[in-house]
Amino acid sequence: MHRIVGERDLEETRFSIEDALGIYRDLVRTRLFDERAIALQRRGWMSGYPPFAGQEASQVGAAHALADDDWLVPTYRSNAFQIAHGVPMADILRFRRGHPEFGSDHDLNVFPQAVPIATQIPHATGIGMAAADAESDVAVCCCFGDGATSEGDFHEGLNFAGVFDAPVVFFCENNGWAISLPRERQTASETIAKKANAYGFEGVRVDGNDPLATFDVVASALESARAGDPVLVESLTYRQGPHTTSDDPSRYRTDERTLPDWRTADPLERYERYLREQGILEDAFLERIHEEAAAEIDDAVETAEATPDPEPAEVFDPVYEELPARLEEQRARLEAFDGDTEVEDLE
Repeated sequence: MHRIVGERDLEETRFSIEDALGIYRDLVRTRLFDERAIALQRRGWMSGYPPFAGQEASQVGAAHALADDDWLVPTYRSNAFQIAHGVPMADILRFRRGHPEFGSDHDLNVFPQAVPIATQIPHATGIGMAAADAESDVAVCCCFGDGATSEGDFHEGLNFAGVFDAPVVFFCENNGWAISLPRERQTASETIAKKANAYGFEGVRVDGNDPLATFDVVASALESARAGDPVLVESLTYRQGPHTTSDDPSRYRTDERTLPDWRTADPLERYERYLREQGILEDAFLERIHEEAAAEIDDAVETAEATPDPEPAEVFDPVYEELPARLEEQRARLEAFDGDTEVEDLE
């Protein structure tokens, strides 16, 4: 399934002018957030950051398809998805500075973002199975990259979802690179969407640089999932920058491997051009949303900076409801450590 912005007039789609401009607003918000986050990391404000430039349309389009009660299970590069779904920017910045991920009061069903590759996929299936057992109308959207489809967790999560009809949309952003490996070097499957065949449910592909097409496909997939038919969505997008701020893509990305223009074109510029062609994007609106986004990011940075540093022993608090004796011992040893105590004295 592959649709490109510009093939349809807006009036021929399900989207109102307000819908289309709301998506554009979130594309601008998330792009500016990404640029500021990289700048903050480069000056040591946080230790590391995974840029998502080039993938905003994929994530924002999908985020707008979720219902308020649906569960979002993100991966580490899903920051645009989280922001567009309502997660405060300050929460994401605090997480990158070592704080618990959710420091704001909100009632969103959002799982903590997974940094290990693919570990969130079985969790998403479990959430979906629990929702089905409770006869809830809630669906789950689980985000991951193309490299995650080569992990065992991917197989286990999708296999259980297929067997137990879990209401889950598995949203794979195929950005062309599994860290430094091109897709054809890390899986022999013709497409990632075809992998769904092994688990007994549908796999679809979409132009992930088209936010309207991504919305349509994910909305349809969520409807299917609510009916007990999980779906694997392969969103074809492109990572413009490095895997993380510690990565040098020039060491592995060369001009020898080319992708079509629709895949590598800047999705923000492409969607802006589309809206102007539709006659609904005005310069005054553009200027206003840039100003509003910049102010929102400034506030998020100030909030993150005002958050007190956590005490080292707090790392034990959210692990278990009742801390096992061994971890109690470890916490006591940590609290007794003053920086000068010899390690053997703490044994």
